[in-house]
Amino acid sequence: MNQNSLFFRARWRLAIWYSGVMGIILCIAGVGAYQMMVHAHWQGLQDEIESVAGTLHDTLEPMLQQPDRMSPYVQNVLPNLCVVTEPCAKNQQNLSNRHILGVTQTNAYYIHFRDRNHQTIATVGNLPEAEFNQNSVWQMIQDNQGHRYYQFSLLLKNSAGLPWGYMQIGRSMAEYEQHLSESRLALLLGLPIGLVAIAIASWYLTKIAMQPVYTSYQQIQQFTADVAHELRTPLAAIRATVESSLAMDVLLENDSRNILSVIERQNSRLSQLVGDLLLLSRLDIETSSSHFSPCCLNDILSDLIEELAPLALTSNLNLKLNLKTETRIFVMGNESQLYRLFSNLIANAIQYSNVNGKITVCLTMQDREAIAYIRDTGIGIAPQDLPYIFDRFYRANRDRSRTTGGSGLGLAIAKAIVHKHRGNVQAISEFGKGSEFIVSLPRLLT
Repeated sequence: MNQNSLFFRARWRLAIWYSGVMGIILCIAGVGAYQMMVHAHWQGLQDEIESVAGTLHDTLEPMLQQPDRMSPYVQNVLPNLCVVTEPCAKNQQNLSNRHILGVTQTNAYYIHFRDRNHQTIATVGNLPEAEFNQNSVWQMIQDNQGHRYYQFSLLLKNSAGLPWGYMQIGRSMAEYEQHLSESRLALLLGLPIGLVAIAIASWYLTKIAMQPVYTSYQQIQQFTADVAHELRTPLAAIRATVESSLAMDVLLENDSRNILSVIERQNSRLSQLVGDLLLLSRLDIETSSSHFSPCCLNDILSDLIEELAPLALTSNLNLKLNLKTETRIFVMGNESQLYRLFSNLIANAIQYSNVNGKITVCLTMQDREAIAYIRDTGIGIAPQDLPYIFDRFYRANRDRSRTTGGSGLGLAIAKAIVHKHRGNVQAISEFGKGSEFIVSLPRLLT
């Protein structure tokens, strides 16, 4: 494919388009995944802070008594509590035997208790400097070093149900921002690697995708060249005959008849070639099988054996039909096409069989298939030619084909008809000992 500049350029354009589209999809998917991850982590952060705040709220409210004053019982829950009216060192004693809310012992969290006038009562942890905003439950604050904290505020009530003050719980955003930063770095590094992988995959996938097109293009080129070659031979013969006739001053009656006989023979060859090409073209174009009808293979093969028997006798060949079952076997199809199918195969066997040879046509059925065998004791097919015998204009023995007038379309037509009828045809041959063609068609169940 790389040797053909047209397909090479088309492959490049297809690979670029594929890479571009897949790259855009990958980028959009990456950005979308990152945004979803940010949202999920942010929601998880809020849920975590709310959970801690709810636990502290339910635990501390029964301990709170006098508004705006910290109860000494709170220190049982928060041993690192620092009350503004007492030295903080007094409160940092070892209270390992008391219940401690573990999450508040980490450096990521702080707790700020305020009275009803928003003045500080006590703190837990490293408290960033920030103004109290009573109108905002959630607040993003930043200290002098640029560290950010996400803070949640809620009102506390004492054991009597009266407002006691406010509690603010904040969490450092450092871990969250570090995780997002690592995710962005992984995404920024992964996207170019993914784009390179897409580009490489696109180059190879476009080769695979265009290979059938390129193969079809080569087949069309070869088919066109073969048709031109087959048409050129009879046309050249007709032209040479006419030119030689025109060069003669006087034409005798016998010469005229010979000239007309040559022209008629070449014209017949041209007509047969054109007819075969038109049949192949129709078989390739037609996709509908609505015109199919039940066809009896027993009758078709019996008529063909009767019709081709004189031709076989002329070549001193023994042609016979062997029906493996007495049941009449029907298939859905076009009777004239099926007739042409088996006619080509049997005529091909007669054409390439040795004198005093034997040709046997068998018909049987297996499961849901009708199977026909055409066996001959002819010259056989060489192993290197066997895979190509159904190709158009392919002739294993070109010298003999010229003497018998074959154009190399008989087996191609047979294969096209079989595929049109959703069947299969294969050839088994041993060079010098004969060949066997096996045709299987879907059987019409009665």
